[in-house]
Amino acid sequence: MSVLHPDLLTADAAGALPVRIVRKDAPIEGVWGAWARSNDFTGKAGQTLLLPCSDDGLSGALFGAGETLDPMSLRALAGKLPAGLWRLEGLEPGHATQAALAFALGAYRFDRYKTRPTGPARLAVEPGVDAAAILRIAAACALAREMVDTPAADMGPLQIETIAREIAEASGASLTVTTGDALLEENYPAVHAVGRAAAPHRTPRVIEIGWNLDRTDLPLVALVGKGVVFDTGGLDIKPAAGMRNMKKDMGGSAHALALGRLVMQADLPVRLVVLVAAVENAISADAFRPGDILNSRKGLTIEIGNTDAEGRLILADILTRAGEHTPDLTLDFATLTGAARIALGPELPPLYSENEALVADLLEASRAVGDPLWPMPLWPGYRAALDSEIADVRNDSAAWAQAGSITAALFLQKFAPTTGAWAHMDIFAWNPRAQPGRPEGGEAQGLRACFEMLSRRFPGPIT
Repeated sequence: MSVLHPDLLTADAAGALPVRIVRKDAPIEGVWGAWARSNDFTGKAGQTLLLPCSDDGLSGALFGAGETLDPMSLRALAGKLPAGLWRLEGLEPGHATQAALAFALGAYRFDRYKTRPTGPARLAVEPGVDAAAILRIAAACALAREMVDTPAADMGPLQIETIAREIAEASGASLTVTTGDALLEENYPAVHAVGRAAAPHRTPRVIEIGWNLDRTDLPLVALVGKGVVFDTGGLDIKPAAGMRNMKKDMGGSAHALALGRLVMQADLPVRLVVLVAAVENAISADAFRPGDILNSRKGLTIEIGNTDAEGRLILADILTRAGEHTPDLTLDFATLTGAARIALGPELPPLYSENEALVADLLEASRAVGDPLWPMPLWPGYRAALDSEIADVRNDSAAWAQAGSITAALFLQKFAPTTGAWAHMDIFAWNPRAQPGRPEGGEAQGLRACFEMLSRRFPGPIT
């Protein structure tokens, strides 16, 4: 999956048509200027104009930079240019790599179910730009987006396992999968409870990738992802509107797997563990119920107040498992709460961590690569909202606390590794509206920022 066109980016510019970057209201000389004026092209940010030539072909294109070019705005180009080879003119110094990445990100198309998929435009990059490294990042984002976009019927727990297996095999990593009733034997009771109502061919599973684990001289990074392949809400069933896009509820697992692949491909000097719980929150006579008390791998009991707060239950078990590796750094990704969208909207994922150095590094990396995150507090005053009269903790916070994304993060904190630093990202993994270079559907959020942070903390390759 997510194999980008192999020559989407190339260093060979022979025959490439120019795309001239034009600032807003900047003069355009010659015949191109006349064509721009006749088509009301003013250089407004994101504006694109194809330039014809006399033989019914094209001689190039204009792209509007606005007042100042944001290189990420070039995501729009790949979808606006026809198939062929193009090159950029007029980039500012230092923008070539970001511009090439933006183009590659904008080339993503989910056309698996289209009878006539379209061919991509291609970009000739400037000398010195590492096209292979850019394509690895773009392919990781495409993997996450494609997994999210794929309907649940074709992206069940087994399919997530298959993708994890391919990733592990490509890098010589180990893979362990615990499935069905074996989850009880191996002490993943919360994962089993959430997923046990699914059909037999969609049984729940815990997937663990291990890489470089024999290199005890290297720091250990754990990546954890929520993989609810479809969320009906369980017995607390969602309304139709709330269920429509629940194929995306495995977005956390997609991000963890894609980031893990990037780390291994870049040969960062770390030991790596990737943990995913893949389940379907289905409805049957065996579904877990409101009022049930679940055990967890950590030994804490959990009172179920709402079966639609299932993601934190499976994360409880695999965060505990991550802690058993004594990680130096743990990152978890989850499409966890609607409250996060109320707080920050669909484009700005909340970031939770009490480690100030990690937050600072993630935010600096986020700004550097144009992949936004926003810090949120693990406010201790709301911990009491998770208290239960009959269990150690409840999975739905008391209504008085109101801050659903914060209380969900506080729930996870009870199970997170106590060694090293831990950060939780409550991602949406979805574009609710189409924008240039960002089609409606699956989106990678925080993935590039996390990889940039890891690359800065642990510069490769391994020695």
